Amino acid sequence: MALPGLKRLDHIGFTVPDLEQAHAWLVDVLGCEYMYALGPFGSAGDWMAEHLNVDARTVMRQLRFYRCGEQAVFEVFEYQAEEQQTAVPRNSDVGGHHVALYVEDLDDAVSYLRAKGVPVLGEPTVSAGPSEGQRWVYFLSPWGMQFELVSYPDGKAYDRAPSEFQR
Repeated sequence: MALPGLKRLDHIGFTVPDLEQAHAWLVDVLGCEYMYALGPFGSAGDWMAEHLNVDARTVMRQLRFYRCGEQAVFEVFEYQAEEQQTAVPRNSDVGGHHVALYVEDLDDAVSYLRAKGVPVLGEPTVSAGPSEGQRWVYFLSPWGMQFELVSYPDGKAYDRAPSEFQR
């Protein structure tokens, strides 16, 4: 059984410590298109806690939407909260995450990021098994959030023979 009406991913939301810094990086480095902003939002009651799972006194200073490439849309928040945690989780931490961006030429994209001074974590890795045909590498935003570049211009092994990898 599937979620009724599910069609696609709509957007990815994440919180940043400095929205102006994130805006400059998303637009000037990644080349995302700035779409629009909303906010600030806050509530005298429990609305923020009830609807967003944050402390009731939290203020969402602003949120902005960005389109990246053909479909990825980022909803980027800057909050003000008394007990806000500022440590960025690692992939191994509960709540750890990364955002993967597909590129046609991984080597060209990695060279571009390095020329922009973006920390790239190691050299591109060649995948095996069901992901054979894919190469990937992680990189960091200025606030330490993990992003990934992936490329598989000729598809992945799974795409060519899915039954070989299903268990």
